[in-house]
Amino acid sequence: MSTRLRPPLRAARPTVHLCFHGIGTGVVEREPGESRYWVTEDAFRRMLDRIVDLPRVAVSFDDGNRSDADIAFPALQERGLTATFFALAGRLDDPASLSPADLRELRGAGMRIGSHGWHHMSWRGLTDADAQRELVDARAALAEAAGTAITEAALPLGQYDRQTLTRLRAASYRAVYTSDRFAARDGAWLRPRHSVTAHDTPESVRRIAASRGGLRAARNALASAVKRVR
Repeated sequence: MSTRLRPPLRAARPTVHLCFHGIGTGVVEREPGESRYWVTEDAFRRMLDRIVDLPRVAVSFDDGNRSDADIAFPALQERGLTATFFALAGRLDDPASLSPADLRELRGAGMRIGSHGWHHMSWRGLTDADAQRELVDARAALAEAAGTAITEAALPLGQYDRQTLTRLRAASYRAVYTSDRFAARDGAWLRPRHSVTAHDTPESVRRIAASRGGLRAARNALASAVKRVR
């Protein structure tokens, strides 16, 4: 979770989690449609400026792209914000991705490191061997690289079902993050996020961050409930 340090709140309120995937332009897609989730550096900085004064907003980054260290990290520091970076163990040696040294630097600056698995693949319908690699081996590799325990995971592609969640609980993850687009209850194990896309603006991101409910959020919560039991 990321937020400016604030005094403890007396009453529990939901937190809006914003998820970024890449910052910059001229994206070379590794997967079809990936560029849809990249925002320009200028837009990203203005988005942070629009949410920096809002309470109960958290920021995270999926996929472990190089821009997390080169652009997002200094922009967060300039504004006194922290974030969680969900990296991919299978890309630690990829020059376009976060390296072990990057993870240690982020952690040393107060950022949190989580797991996004080994490969960027859906965790639905995994074989037992694939589940071991994605949920257990990836966490161990990231923990060694970052020099810290990995207790949180973000679901690749936002996909999950009951079996996925059962496996994650068995692997003792403290929190799991989705892409279900509604506010998260304090202390919830399954935590929905809003993925920011190239079509978003600083104003639309602030509206999302300031909202705690509504009809669309209720529909998304219902869809999440269906995923948890299917």
